[in-house]
Amino acid sequence: MAGKQKNSGRGQRELKASVKSARGRTVSQVKWLQRQLNDPYVKRAKAEGYRGRAAYKIMELDDKFKFLEPGSRVVDLGCAPGGWCQVVSERVNAQGNLKGKHIGQVIGVDLQEVEPIAGVELYQLDFLSHDSDTKIKNFLGGKATVVLSDMAAPSSGHKKTDHLRIMALCEAAAFFAFDVLELEGAFVAKVLAGGAEGELQKILKNRFRKVFNFKPPSSRSDSSEKFVVALGYRTDEKE
Repeated sequence: MAGKQKNSGRGQRELKASVKSARGRTVSQVKWLQRQLNDPYVKRAKAEGYRGRAAYKIMELDDKFKFLEPGSRVVDLGCAPGGWCQVVSERVNAQGNLKGKHIGQVIGVDLQEVEPIAGVELYQLDFLSHDSDTKIKNFLGGKATVVLSDMAAPSSGHKKTDHLRIMALCEAAAFFAFDVLELEGAFVAKVLAGGAEGELQKILKNRFRKVFNFKPPSSRSDSSEKFVVALGYRTDEKE
C-alpha cells in the first residue's frame, strides 16, 4: 500500500478534470461528463478492472448484510454492463478460486448483450416478456440463494413517472424471487425514493423475516436511489 504523501506546507487542492469541449452536448450531458471525470468510484473501478462504479454498491451491500457466500446460487436481473456479476462471481466462488470452499453459480440477465464475465452465465432476454421467468428457472436448474435486481427503466425526465416505472420492475423481480428462492434466501433490489415503495415493503415483509432499506456510501448523495434488502425468505405468507 502506498504511503501518504507529505504536505509541502504550501497548501494543496485536488485537481479536477474538466470537459474539454461542450460542442453538441446539452448542459445536463456536460454536467454528467464532468461528474464522471471527477468521481473517485469511477476512477477506482477503472483501476481495479470493474465495469462500473455500481460494483462498489453491491460490495458495500454485501459487506453490511452478508447475503453472498461461497456456494450461493445467484440470479442478477438487469445485469449490464456486468459490475455486479463480477463482484458476485468472486464472492460466491463461481470460478473455484477459493480452495476448499463451495463453488457457486451466477446467472446474469439483461435486455442488452453483455460481454463475457468469468464464472457467469449470461442471457440476453426481456425479463418482462412471456415465459421469461420459466426460461430463467430452467437456466438456474433449481432454487436460487439470492435474487438481485439492478433494473431501471429508461428515464423519461419526469421524476414521478420514473419512480413508478422502477417500482413496477422491482415488484416483478420480487414476485420472480418468491418463485425461485430457497428457504432463508435473499432479495436485493434498487428502488427510487418517491412514495410508491411502501407497497413493495408490505409485500416483502410478508415473505421475509427481515427487510432493510440502505443507501450505500458509493451511491451518489444527490441520487434518489436506495436499496431494499430482504433476508430470510419463507414460503408461507404471514396472516
